[in-house]
Amino acid sequence: MINLALLGYGKMGKALAELAPQRDFAVRLVMDIDANAQGRGITREKFKDVDVAVDFTTPDSVVENVHRLAALGINMVVGTTGWHRHLAEVKDVVQKAGVGMVYAANFSIGINLFYRLARAAAEIFAPFPMYDPFLTESHHKMKKDAPSGTARELSRQIQPYFADRDIPVTSVRAGYIPGTHELAFDSEADTIVLRHAARGRQGFAEGALCAARWVVGKKGFYTFAEALELGAGS
Repeated sequence: MINLALLGYGKMGKALAELAPQRDFAVRLVMDIDANAQGRGITREKFKDVDVAVDFTTPDSVVENVHRLAALGINMVVGTTGWHRHLAEVKDVVQKAGVGMVYAANFSIGINLFYRLARAAAEIFAPFPMYDPFLTESHHKMKKDAPSGTARELSRQIQPYFADRDIPVTSVRAGYIPGTHELAFDSEADTIVLRHAARGRQGFAEGALCAARWVVGKKGFYTFAEALELGAGS
């Protein structure tokens, strides 16, 4: 059994807590935002039996959480989005502490494989200027950020193939859509669409636990896509 700490107990935290025992994790500690204001809940005493921590908190909490976890030698998985302007700082903290961290805007294994398909498609279509690339993403009405972190990552990954062209991104916020992302190439003659549609949060929880299992005992700073390429999930 891998001893797990959950930082954040919103919808994703609850999904992780439910799935973790089925995937050979023992949830040793759960802290919501109130219990960990400004990272003060992360202490050596509370984390003495923890192998890995998973963070689904808020953008304002991530950096302090990473500082404190790294100081305790705790490896971590970060699924929170919106903190990437601090990416260089977080990477430096992780590397200097000699711990391991995996992060992603989206922990769906399928979406991370979708990134590979997107790059392959972009390489194929880039030499044909009659095809215009574009992205669309749809999420539930409670989601605050737009475009989604996943859409921004898709754009980042394919942009090098279209250096002289902008890639438009359209966002929809309505109803209770778990998450849908499409990469399309449109010409006067036809349209080709690659589509990933999430069915719920279990896929994200599965991916986060996959990353948590893989990062135990490792050192370094990894995206989830890199972890998958290095053998996570196999």
